[in-house]
Amino acid sequence: MNINLEKIDETSAKIVVSVEESDYAALVTEELKKIGRTHTIPGFRKGHVPTEQLRRRFGREVKSDVLNREVIDKVFEYIRENNLKVLGEPLPVERKEINLEQKDYTFEYEIGLAPAINLTLDKNVKLPYYEIEVSDEMVAQQDEGLRKRFGKRETSETVDETAIVKGVIMELNEDGSIKESEDAIQVTNGMIGVFQIADADQKALFVGKNINDKVRFNAAKLCSGNLPELASMLNIDRDRAAGVTSDFEIAISEILVVKLAEYGQELYDEVFGRDKVHNEEEYKAAVKEMIAADLSQYSDYRFRDDAEKTLLAEYGQFELPKEFLKKWLLARNPEATAEQIDADFDNILSSLRWQLIKEHIAQQTDMKIEEEDLKAFARALAARQLAQYGITNMDDETINGMADRILNDKQYHSRIVEQVGDVKLFTTIKNAVTLENKTVTFEQFQEMMKPAAE
Repeated sequence: MNINLEKIDETSAKIVVSVEESDYAALVTEELKKIGRTHTIPGFRKGHVPTEQLRRRFGREVKSDVLNREVIDKVFEYIRENNLKVLGEPLPVERKEINLEQKDYTFEYEIGLAPAINLTLDKNVKLPYYEIEVSDEMVAQQDEGLRKRFGKRETSETVDETAIVKGVIMELNEDGSIKESEDAIQVTNGMIGVFQIADADQKALFVGKNINDKVRFNAAKLCSGNLPELASMLNIDRDRAAGVTSDFEIAISEILVVKLAEYGQELYDEVFGRDKVHNEEEYKAAVKEMIAADLSQYSDYRFRDDAEKTLLAEYGQFELPKEFLKKWLLARNPEATAEQIDADFDNILSSLRWQLIKEHIAQQTDMKIEEEDLKAFARALAARQLAQYGITNMDDETINGMADRILNDKQYHSRIVEQVGDVKLFTTIKNAVTLENKTVTFEQFQEMMKPAAE
């Protein structure tokens, strides 16, 4: 079997495979004998079918299968051995009609050639990095939120935004009078969490009220249409809750509000873990670091966007085998039309250019994804999931156990590998280039992000 490369232009080429009968004849005969051993042929005992009889019945199909398999294997072997950087997969120039009489064949496969990328990632490359300033107001808000989360409820005379109010809930007529018919909804031990009310107008009806005050509210609006929540509050089933539109009145008999947790070791341990923070000064510094870590995710997102745009604009204007890629995309997506490929082709090319740049950077910097990288990412993911439920100081053993379960989930594993690769790539870029650090307020950062969002 003879294989040659014929360049069409700088971005595409043909691999030409010349096949003689001696390259495949023995393989065809062996496949035919295998059929004779394993298939039942009328008029013959299994394993005793003459080869020529098998050749007449199955020869064309077997020959076609063997040729296709052997040729494409040799094409990929040629690509590997000659270190050809190709895009997509080899495409046959034409479909060959295989018959028993023809002995020798020539097969041609078109390939797209990956371009050479002239990019050296070093300190001569400059990219902006926007650090978001942690303001005193942010620290104060986070501090109040943490102290509320770990605070305790106590009785109060006045309703605030953290309150739970208790009392008798009565359904009202349209004129505001108490509904007294048999179907009236009445809850003798009613309870409303003011802190849970999303509707600002409904929440404002409660804040500032005192014990023995009466509050008129609309139950459906207060629950923002959440039927399970509405049914629970009014002690009715969901089907009935779906028809509730009337106003209600609660006569407040008890108010429970959150008393902010006091500064001290108990609070510090609950928020950050045992013995990691020891006084108010360290606590405030740790709160600031917590906020900075959250904000850094926004900074990294902006950096990724800037890095991709900058590197694409400066190093991504290389030639690509456009016609080959269109043919390959159609072959790979038989349900797509040429018109659909053309309509989205610019976006496809942009994604491909960036993918090639990423691969070049990873190869140039010898970037590898290690098992420990995956474990660290899974641990961080587990910690974020716990934080969503207000758990910020879980022990390492529990977090590690959650991380192992995440990594063992096949559905998540490949996604995590991709995400870790992305994180490592941009970390590599960040460490290799010169960062032009710029400190901005959160408000300034939001303004910067508006055009990208729009």
